Amino acid sequence: MKNLKRMLAAGMTAAVLAQVPATVMADQYADIMAAGKIRVATDLAIPPSGMLDDDLQPIGSDVETARLLAEDWGLELEFVETTGATRIPNLQTNKADIVISTLSVTPERGEVIDFSAPYAALRSVVGAPAASDIAGWEDVQGVAISVTRGTTQDTHLTPQAAERGFSVTRYDDDATMVTAAVSGQAKAVATSETLVQQIGERNPQLAFEPKFTLETFDLAIGLRKNEPELKAKLDEWVEVNLKNGKLNEIYEKYHGTSLPEEMLQ
Repeated sequence: MKNLKRMLAAGMTAAVLAQVPATVMADQYADIMAAGKIRVATDLAIPPSGMLDDDLQPIGSDVETARLLAEDWGLELEFVETTGATRIPNLQTNKADIVISTLSVTPERGEVIDFSAPYAALRSVVGAPAASDIAGWEDVQGVAISVTRGTTQDTHLTPQAAERGFSVTRYDDDATMVTAAVSGQAKAVATSETLVQQIGERNPQLAFEPKFTLETFDLAIGLRKNEPELKAKLDEWVEVNLKNGKLNEIYEKYHGTSLPEEMLQ
């Protein structure tokens, strides 16, 4: 009789457990706070957003944004060096807790990761030497446009290449693409307006400059799907630091211009 009762009790317990969702998501925000450390994936080869100073210490607008977040949350900060192509994989393989690395908000990325509220903006352009006649899409036929693999520019240009008659040359990271442009190997690039200006400054003879705009993107902090508490905390942090001007100060310091007015409001 006792064995029968035990079997019935076990069966009832199993039935109750069956009502519980099969996947119980861990609270990543709680885990981060308990660890006392946040791991941030940041590309340190895309000045002025991420770079190394003369002492090989990380600096840049994304670097300072990550430091401000860690300081506000009272956490140790660990940078996870990344490239454009490895930012999202670093999240998916748990090598990083979040991404702060000129990560544009796009529908395609939104299918695999979540985003915080936008903390900055990026104007994506086609750039070329000042002497180039490129002024719009009609002028790129037969031109090889260089991009960094896995970026929004790569995604934007690739489907249009055959139709518009240009080719796409891919580099594994921004630093390599910049070097190609500065040396004259890359005749045109598709990247952020800020990076085009950096190329122009490094080789005044070529004087690379923005020729036409591809798109203007919101930049946001990337995080894994189904982490509502972490997303809510990041959204709140972004809102506070846009209102108090700290994120705009960081952006102005490295990019020489303010964030879009609508973002500051």
